[in-house]
Amino acid sequence: MSITLTEISSAPPPAVVSTAWRAYQHATNGADRDDEQTLIERYLPLVRNVVDRIKMNLPAHVEVEDLYSVGVTGLLAAIQRYDPEQGNTFAGYATLRIRGAVLDELRRLDWCPRRARAKARKIKDAIGELEQRHGRAVTDAEVSEHLGISLHDYAHWLEESRPVTFVAIDQPASGDDGGSGGGGSGVSLHEVIADKNDTPVRERMEKEEVWQLIAQRITELPDIQKRILAMYYFENMRLAEIAAVFRLTESRICQIHSQAVLTLRAYILRAQNR
Repeated sequence: MSITLTEISSAPPPAVVSTAWRAYQHATNGADRDDEQTLIERYLPLVRNVVDRIKMNLPAHVEVEDLYSVGVTGLLAAIQRYDPEQGNTFAGYATLRIRGAVLDELRRLDWCPRRARAKARKIKDAIGELEQRHGRAVTDAEVSEHLGISLHDYAHWLEESRPVTFVAIDQPASGDDGGSGGGGSGVSLHEVIADKNDTPVRERMEKEEVWQLIAQRITELPDIQKRILAMYYFENMRLAEIAAVFRLTESRICQIHSQAVLTLRAYILRAQNR
């Protein structure tokens, strides 16, 4: 797919898009390339939206233009596989597929520092162990004490875990955190949190099970963690916008987000291993 995000100045008119969808979905001898191109042009902003949100959490050495190209490939795959009879919206379906393609590429590149992955795993394990012991949500002070570090250092650990947690939210709920070996099988926390309706039917039974676990645990999170998750994943607000709402630094919002995600993963893993 040679198309780039800078090649298109405006989306095709809605009537043209509707005609292209009808022709594309009823094609019996292969889709017409012009119809396919029309649909790509219409939904290309989804690629930019996904990559722009992900790139904020990436180190400078990652080539963002390569991620845009991978995202376009994910968009094309979504167009080719979309079935409106499944009941999910194309925008929701495509966004998950684009995001999945980009995250797969990042895992292939093994871009995330091992030190960050190790710290994220230690935090997640500490939260899981403490919550199992106390039967309630735990505080930053309790986690830092368990890890044998100061609250100041714990805040730095959460900050270092930022890229891991933004990938972990897309890892299968029963998988590992931010690894390089692919995502395994199953639905991700991001899919469940962002929109539990926009997945194919074959995934919904597993997703519904994970959703019930997450919904239960989210109600027990501190209010600020719940609100940040809602703003970021439901309302699609950027971290800087969320920081402005709470009058906190973007760094602090990232720390709170990291703790919330690692808490959810610890809970899901513990629940599924019972």
